[in-house]
Amino acid sequence: MSKIKPSKGAPYARILGVGGYRPTRVVPNEVILETIDSSDEWIRSRSGIETRHWANDEETVAAMSVEASGKAIANAGITPQQIGAVVVSTVSHFKQTPAVATEIADKLGTNKAAAFDISAGCAGFGYGLTLAKGMIVEGSAEYVLVIGVERLSDLTDLEDRATAFLFGDGAGAVVVGPSKEPAIGPTVWGSEGDKSETIKQTVPWTDYRDGEVAKFPAITQEGQAVFRWAVFEMAKVAKEALDAAGLTSAELDVFIPHQANERIIDSMVKTLKLPESVTVARDVRTTGNTSAASIPLAMERLLATGEAKSGDTALVIGFGAGLVYAATVVTLP
Repeated sequence: MSKIKPSKGAPYARILGVGGYRPTRVVPNEVILETIDSSDEWIRSRSGIETRHWANDEETVAAMSVEASGKAIANAGITPQQIGAVVVSTVSHFKQTPAVATEIADKLGTNKAAAFDISAGCAGFGYGLTLAKGMIVEGSAEYVLVIGVERLSDLTDLEDRATAFLFGDGAGAVVVGPSKEPAIGPTVWGSEGDKSETIKQTVPWTDYRDGEVAKFPAITQEGQAVFRWAVFEMAKVAKEALDAAGLTSAELDVFIPHQANERIIDSMVKTLKLPESVTVARDVRTTGNTSAASIPLAMERLLATGEAKSGDTALVIGFGAGLVYAATVVTLP
């Protein structure tokens, strides 16, 4: 018989507060058209994107995260000292070590919280949320800060007609804490590494370091392949997440998919047969694709505008490079 005592975690976990930060510079499609042969109408019709935010030198990954996290902590009604762990999902922090989460935890004034980064692309928020739920139920932390943050403008090839218009910068954060009732459903997640070439970094950092390429690495993708995968396969994953939570689409209040492309969002809504009563996040129009930050940023905006309200039941799904994905149903804070 094991001598280890059982964990004393909470019975369930929930999102208690959300916060976001968008850089001050707003970049319209006209700026993108200075370096690619396209049109505003083409960009809008293919992606739904009208503007995006790009960070300045002071709006670092850490700085944006601290701003978003401060709002989330305040909205949750706790103090930074109560945060037991900080989980940061990002692909655009350019220091391999130490993890940017440690810098963020310190700047927020946590009491030596556990802190680490994860790399799960556009599914990163879902991965982080799942880890946070596990920590709280297991008992290793009472409150966990989950951050999705990107400076994708640093990884954008402005001459690549397929991707130059897609990406934006920003940070979104949530505080996850104990709950007496289920408020974060089971996560349906996974990866399809055989499709990893469809979204990737153009070349390894070492190729740039060694002078094998002159152009700084950027993110590239096979647009049509990604579109088909997202529309057909991710709609199935979303349905699985609803089933796992014991819900039907008719019982859903809000749908918050990764803000990759409005055409993908529209197609998923149609495939899932969501009723018109369901509020659908369309933050992509003015924020662009912010990868790991897109779901919490969209969540924050829906709550701030009143399009969604506290206590609503929301389906969230992220998907991207890897190819990786994560979907779950949550109760909004």
